[in-house]
Amino acid sequence: MAIEQTKYDPSKHSDVEKIKVESDYLRGTITPSLKNPITGSVADDDLMLIKFHGIYQQDDRDLRNERRKQKLEPLYSFMIRARVPGGVASSEQYIQMADLATTYSSGSLRLTTRQAFQWHGVFKRNLKTTIAGINKSMLDTIAACGDVNRNVMSNPLPETSKIHAEVFEWSKKISEHLLPKTKAYHEIWLDGEKVESTQEPIYGQTYLPRKFKTALAIPPFNDVDIFANDLGFIAIEEKGKLVGFNVTAGGGMGSSHGDDSTYPRIADVLGFCTLDQVLEVAENVVKVQRDFGNREVRKLARLKYTIDRLGIDGFKSQLHEYLGFELAPAKSYDFVHNGDRYGWMQDENGNWHLTLYIHSGRIVDTEEKKLFTGLVEIAKIHDGEFRISPNQNLIISNIKPKIKAKVEKLLSTYQISIGETETPTRLNSLACVAFPTCSLAMAEAERYLPDFINRLDELMAKYSLQEQPINVRMTGCPNGCARPFLGEIGMVGKAPGKYNLYLGASHIGNRLNKLYKENINEKQILEALEPLLKDYSESRHENEHFGDFVIRANYIKAVNNGLDFHA
Repeated sequence: MAIEQTKYDPSKHSDVEKIKVESDYLRGTITPSLKNPITGSVADDDLMLIKFHGIYQQDDRDLRNERRKQKLEPLYSFMIRARVPGGVASSEQYIQMADLATTYSSGSLRLTTRQAFQWHGVFKRNLKTTIAGINKSMLDTIAACGDVNRNVMSNPLPETSKIHAEVFEWSKKISEHLLPKTKAYHEIWLDGEKVESTQEPIYGQTYLPRKFKTALAIPPFNDVDIFANDLGFIAIEEKGKLVGFNVTAGGGMGSSHGDDSTYPRIADVLGFCTLDQVLEVAENVVKVQRDFGNREVRKLARLKYTIDRLGIDGFKSQLHEYLGFELAPAKSYDFVHNGDRYGWMQDENGNWHLTLYIHSGRIVDTEEKKLFTGLVEIAKIHDGEFRISPNQNLIISNIKPKIKAKVEKLLSTYQISIGETETPTRLNSLACVAFPTCSLAMAEAERYLPDFINRLDELMAKYSLQEQPINVRMTGCPNGCARPFLGEIGMVGKAPGKYNLYLGASHIGNRLNKLYKENINEKQILEALEPLLKDYSESRHENEHFGDFVIRANYIKAVNNGLDFHA
């Protein structure tokens, strides 16, 4: 299949594609936009380009109507996302990230489901200073958003495998290899010297048709939700040695309400690659998507649609042609868990690793708990790492035995949770930001999830299920930031107070859920769940998870292929 026969006609490219072509490799008019004192926003075309630099423009939707009445423009601010391969930061870096949050943003840090730091509420006048501060800490925001490969995820806990450190190094290598090479970031944000634009060796002039996500997993733990990613590498260990990776491709969570041409999809396993092939495979999967992805319709531009359009065999054939060799057959592996392991764990070197429970990744001080302040105090006495989990929690890693008691005292002083008092379902829940800052949100998520879990916990206790973990994923829209379509119970915002209810995903993240009830409120959701939970309590098999039960009991059909999601 020749590239020329399948490329999209440039004359039919979407407006976003034209913006990228005319941007001078992501420069656009960002610099004059930042200097414009008349507005708190940036120019329309720059709204797309700043994403490549790790920035989204937002406004406070709680204040939008009141400001409109006062004939004021929306209260524009910006979300900044740092690139943190594998989610690992030093204590010193964590202190610097927290300091930026208190100085320039809303006073909170947010941990994302992709193991990154986010700052919300940064005003335009503080953008350059904040990004310079991130860069000073030896982190950056390059390619944290935009139509490129984004933050590369990896299993965060070193105690889970002897090969963890090696796999983590591969996450950094892949992240660096797939970074855009334009110097625009350094010129705009760090006052670097202007250099002549050169061709991007991997991405070309138009970069990718849409965002691209990569993750690495170490069986038996699928905490990165490997099958939700465009590109995945499943570590294969033989006799205690990392020998290579099974390669997956075509995962993605986003869809659009009312449009059956869009759907979530779990990735296919393509085959096995050796360690010396990893970077070649990553680069050429990206290049196939670059050349074959849909550049006319953005909502159909992810790699999952490219694979379904070409067919999995056609995609593999094209990939093998680009590589110049074929992937070997996939090797056997097994996943048993995709959540976090809370509390204290000691490794073979005697160091401790502490996994904290943080609701929806929001690190903030409240009247009840001083989480933000407490974590900074812990960072001051700890010389190890702060690891962001793919489930929006934080792991304080490599704690020396001599300071363990001091850390425990700080946990108590600042009321920081290590998952001892929360129910298993609360510990297995995720939510996106949604209101008030996300422009796409149709309903609440982060702010509402705790109350919903309270109601769900009451219902589960009624049927003696309080110790049974159920994955609950809630998002304010169907774009899928909290991976809602991999939730055993998935709730996707449709309107204020209204959600689509999805059921039937697997507890280990290798099967999608399916629509069960549409556009219903909390009362209706709980009424729909109660008879299922009652039946589950009475009829479940030993060790059977809720997502598997609702399929076996014929409440919902299994969805193993995204093309069947709407069937």
